[in-house]
Amino acid sequence: MKLRTLLLTAFLSSKLLNGFSQEHNVSAGYQQPTDPQVIRNLENWQDMKFGLFMHWGTYSQWGIVESWSLCPEDEGWTQRKPEHGSSYYEYVKNYENLQKTFNPTAFNPEKWAAAAKGAGMKYVVFTTKHHDGFAMFDTKQSDYKITDSKTPFSSNPRADVTKEIFNTFRKDGFKIGAYFSKPDWHTEYYWWSYFPPKDRNVNYDPTKYPERWKQYKDFTFNQINELTSNYGKVDILWLDGGWVRPFKTIDQSVEWQRTIKVEQDIDMDRIGTMARKNQPGIIVVDRTVPGAWENYVTPEQAIPDHKMDIPWESCITMGNSFSYVPNDQYKPTKKIVETLVKIISRGGNYLLNIAPGPNGDFDQAAYDRLKELSAWMQINESAVFATRPVAPYHEGDYYYTKSKDNKTVNVFHLSDNTAYTMPQEFTFTLPENFNPKSVEILGYKGKLKWTKTADKVTIKKPDSSLNYAAVIRLVSK
Repeated sequence: MKLRTLLLTAFLSSKLLNGFSQEHNVSAGYQQPTDPQVIRNLENWQDMKFGLFMHWGTYSQWGIVESWSLCPEDEGWTQRKPEHGSSYYEYVKNYENLQKTFNPTAFNPEKWAAAAKGAGMKYVVFTTKHHDGFAMFDTKQSDYKITDSKTPFSSNPRADVTKEIFNTFRKDGFKIGAYFSKPDWHTEYYWWSYFPPKDRNVNYDPTKYPERWKQYKDFTFNQINELTSNYGKVDILWLDGGWVRPFKTIDQSVEWQRTIKVEQDIDMDRIGTMARKNQPGIIVVDRTVPGAWENYVTPEQAIPDHKMDIPWESCITMGNSFSYVPNDQYKPTKKIVETLVKIISRGGNYLLNIAPGPNGDFDQAAYDRLKELSAWMQINESAVFATRPVAPYHEGDYYYTKSKDNKTVNVFHLSDNTAYTMPQEFTFTLPENFNPKSVEILGYKGKLKWTKTADKVTIKKPDSSLNYAAVIRLVSK
């Protein structure tokens, strides 16, 4: 995915050590959109806060990281298994032959949508094509796709899984996001068989072979045109593979961008203009490429350590992997709630990834987490959705949001214990010039004992128990 792992591995350790420094470099050139429809859609998207991300493809059959094992420079961390091929080229052949056994007969998007909606998710982003080039939609540009006759699932009436997912989630009120990889390691127009691939980049120099690069630009344009023309209302075009970019946009202070050695301008003006013609107001996310087509920025497997004033979204896995891995370790529901709270208190959205398996369904553990989230959301959703961050944003164990009309402040309390534990007293700072007339803890029906002294509020611990996090609502006079 999401800028895939080496792309991300290259700066993940730096992120962990230095907060959000790399993302700041990547997003330093953010440009506020000027299209009124895009501005409205971004505002609405920021109200939604919580979305479902799904990485799914033929690779789920091997239970390996998506696509990246095909990339020679990433062999060290993707760890190709000997039983999948004794040489690189045998491995690639066997990987591509996974198309001939892909038959996810348990595919049931209604089940996914119901679980996600119950957990409070408001939008979905689905991997229509990852870097390996296998299309999970009925493209006319390639036969390397789920609907081709070589794929067993092609005979299923729901074989175009992208259409089925989009239609199902749309009916359930979700906004629809199409993930699409700008690099495609299957097509001859990007990894030309005349040269061996060395890294994730195009394996020839587009300035020396401009006609071949033009074919690749047209190939990409045509696939995105299909997605934005033939699949109903699409609200977000989520473009991954930020190394496919104009050479002039490379930020030499960002380590992974220094590995880009050739011009890979895919003509985003042409693509973005077409997408907006097909889908007026569509949000375009050209990841890590600052400019007119990166309408929001996308830190991966990380949360900014402070509020950001531009639209952003953290994409984070529920398990340890973006793709399906057998016996993956799923994060506890408490951790997921805490992650959501930290993200929204800093002005972002939370895109939580769950990977379907080769049978076309989630692990039961994922459904269990979503059900537990549902119970918490039913009580606390008013403090999450259609809110904005408010100073002091984060103070100790307390995190803040406010209603858009500024009349309500929500203060989330988190605890470090394995199970959520309320303190004997809640004591926190009020936002500047906010004077509460009422205080309540969401989910607690009794009367609270609370006092206000200067800019502090103190609340006596109620005789109650809560799961995951407490939410204190304050309404102004």
